[in-house]
Amino acid sequence: MEIKVNNITKKFKNFFAVENINFIAEENKTLGILGPNGCGKTTTIGMMLGLVTPSSGTILIGQKDVNKTDRNEILKRMNFASPYVELPKKLTVRENLEVYGRLYGVENLDDRIKEISKDLNLNDFLNKKTGELSSGQKNRVSLAKSLINRPEILFLDEPTASLDPDVGDFVRNYIKNYKIKNKVTIILASHNMREVEKLCDRVIMMKEGKIVDSGTCKELILKHGRDNLEDTFLKIARSKNEMA
Repeated sequence: MEIKVNNITKKFKNFFAVENINFIAEENKTLGILGPNGCGKTTTIGMMLGLVTPSSGTILIGQKDVNKTDRNEILKRMNFASPYVELPKKLTVRENLEVYGRLYGVENLDDRIKEISKDLNLNDFLNKKTGELSSGQKNRVSLAKSLINRPEILFLDEPTASLDPDVGDFVRNYIKNYKIKNKVTIILASHNMREVEKLCDRVIMMKEGKIVDSGTCKELILKHGRDNLEDTFLKIARSKNEMA
């Protein structure tokens, strides 16, 4: 599904967390949302998920306004993964997947858990309490939870944080192949610029609640005269007057 963000603003008293932003997340593509801490990424994702209500503007998901449509109708077609949002610690990995699978009304849930556990190498700790897992293992479980309902839109926040390089590379390849196979629209927030370059079809750069630039990774690197996306990101983040 396509996401259209039209003139969205979110104001908290006298502070603009997000100010008049516009972008499109194309169907079956990966859009990266980049920017320094406090730039408005989290608020923007929260509004797309329907967890934060915009002060003005509209968000259309599959031609339906997030704030004027039955939220459950939209939410069952998307999911979210972040290493910073912990799953219930006292439940086993299997129990967590069962709970979220039932919440999303997943059919043939046992088969789906077996499939996703095999794909993400969870079987060795499937019956272990989530609170006893390493940070890297928790990260993979969070990703499995986010895929349990085969979402059409997937929000990923730092999907390879706390993973060693080998496992991180495995997860990146898995996400890339999963998107192609299942035709998923992905919104990615990450500080790992190599990850962004590998996974994203387009990126938007945010700063102080505004979009200051957008394009493919190659377009942005060339435009700003840098050798890679990380140097480009730093140039934009540190510039006082950088605007698209």
